[in-house]
Amino acid sequence: MTILVVTNDAKERKYLAEVIAKHSPGSEVFCYKSSPEALAMARTRLIDMAFLDMRLLEIDAMILGQYLKDLHPFINLVYMTGRKSDAYEAMANRASGCLLHSCSDEEVCNELTSLRFPVGQDRPKRCFAQTFGNFEFFVDGAPVAFKYSRTKEVLAILINNRGAQTTNGEIIANLWEDDGDPEKKGSYLRNLRQDLNNTLTKLKLTDIILKQRGSMAIAADRIECDLFDWLEKKQKSRYQYIGDYMNQYSWSEYYHSDLDEISYSFDDY
Repeated sequence: MTILVVTNDAKERKYLAEVIAKHSPGSEVFCYKSSPEALAMARTRLIDMAFLDMRLLEIDAMILGQYLKDLHPFINLVYMTGRKSDAYEAMANRASGCLLHSCSDEEVCNELTSLRFPVGQDRPKRCFAQTFGNFEFFVDGAPVAFKYSRTKEVLAILINNRGAQTTNGEIIANLWEDDGDPEKKGSYLRNLRQDLNNTLTKLKLTDIILKQRGSMAIAADRIECDLFDWLEKKQKSRYQYIGDYMNQYSWSEYYHSDLDEISYSFDDY
């Protein structure tokens, strides 16, 4: 379980980190005193639970909680307050729980074990990537329309790389195969990246792209994909590779032999 702790109180951050480590030893805990920093981190990975101090200044705890729910619909939000009357507002916002600042270890433990959304359950994913045949990307059952057709191809490249960080240079090499001025292509790629970000932001899906300086990756655990399902479940997958893979892109031909070899190896199972 990945847990976020956001409070201005250094002693409270330390206390919660220690209690969580004691009662949920396998969890990763990220503590922040700044709500913008916490929100920036939440955009880079899946968060299962968050303890939010209602005394936060930069971003109100309830607003921060809504931002986190937009990023992670199944996040368990626990609000921390000094007033029992705040519990009603917290629960009205569909929180998992509410704690007083003077809470005990047992009360924190109860929140860790009484989650609104149990961690590890099968959670429906809004995105589906179809790679067998022509590539298509669906959100909530409808194909996504991008401003530029090349933006969709950038997304296809990231999915083809199965979660590995892909550099700008690698993306450019796939898109244009050394055709034209690389400086102009770099400028065009920036437009494509912006279009991808704008489109996913409107769909409240910014967490499916993991960004680093000069590279990007698809968050493979946050989308459904026929390729990923087939690689994981082999012959038990409901999707089967039969020689067609992202057919509209010329670069995909280089991966057919690898997929063929993987398919042949499944015959041994």
